[in-house]
Amino acid sequence: MKKVFLGLAAFACLAMASCGNMNQVLSAMTNGTGVVNAISSVIGLDKVKAQNLIGSWKYSAPGCAFTSENLLAKAGGEVAAVQIEEKLLPYYQQVKISESNTFITFNEDGTFSSKIAGTPFSGNYTFDEASQKITLKGLLLSVNCYAKKEINGISILFEAKKLLTMLQTMSAMSGNKDLQTIGDLSKNYDGVRVGFDMKR
Repeated sequence: MKKVFLGLAAFACLAMASCGNMNQVLSAMTNGTGVVNAISSVIGLDKVKAQNLIGSWKYSAPGCAFTSENLLAKAGGEVAAVQIEEKLLPYYQQVKISESNTFITFNEDGTFSSKIAGTPFSGNYTFDEASQKITLKGLLLSVNCYAKKEINGISILFEAKKLLTMLQTMSAMSGNKDLQTIGDLSKNYDGVRVGFDMKR
């Protein structure tokens, strides 16, 4: 598992750097769903309600979203998001993130329980509907993430560096000593959040 997380960062950065092909952008925007998909790639345009968050969600695929419409347009829209997700998938598979071992349950009393790649993480959460920010507070770890509404569920997304750091921390908590220290990520990640598409 060495270098898996560094590779994850590198591949996602490469994906961002390769998203300027105009033909791909035009194709995505004219395929019937491209315009809708592109708009849905921005966090906060179609907001998740607090009540809709309640319940159990399981991992279905890598997730990606932009923090503004301007950044989305600059990166090439839905094409950029799809390319990033495709690059993330093999690395998620290498660290054995799957539907059976990666899930989260949000309870009405403000508590949550989850597993990421089989490592348990539970505690209390708060959700701000305006910003779509979810704050997860556990005994040894506190992390911010963001909800994004999807056609078939939601995405739970993190600032790229935060996700990698969280996965590193959780792996260490589970006894894995093979991970290397993760340095600062490329500026290509500015304005992009990555994480997990989740379904019921």
